[in-house]
Amino acid sequence: MSTDAQNLHEGNVRLASCLNQLCGGAGHSAACAHAAGPAEIELLLSELMQAGQLLRNLPEKKEAQLERELALYQSNVTRLRDMLPSIHDRLLRERARLEQERSRVESAAEWVRGSRQTL
Repeated sequence: MSTDAQNLHEGNVRLASCLNQLCGGAGHSAACAHAAGPAEIELLLSELMQAGQLLRNLPEKKEAQLERELALYQSNVTRLRDMLPSIHDRLLRERARLEQERSRVESAAEWVRGSRQTL
């Protein structure tokens, strides 16, 4: 196996693992189990950027193993693309929940400040 094929294979394994963690299992379901955290987004971006660098430097004539890894990479990227709306929805819901929680904390802090003034 060439170095390019090996590097792409390792990237595919990491990318598929991250996608499986994000959206529950090895199936191609686009429904995500939880909101992607900063570490997961960073891992996805890192893998995509590393693969992008590799893809820019590929030889014109590719061995069979490299062709298979390229097809698998394309499948992983397609899976990620299909998952993006679900990830986006989960992030929006998480943001709304955090905003609501922030509002509660601010209200509680205001109540505490008001209570101290009356004592």
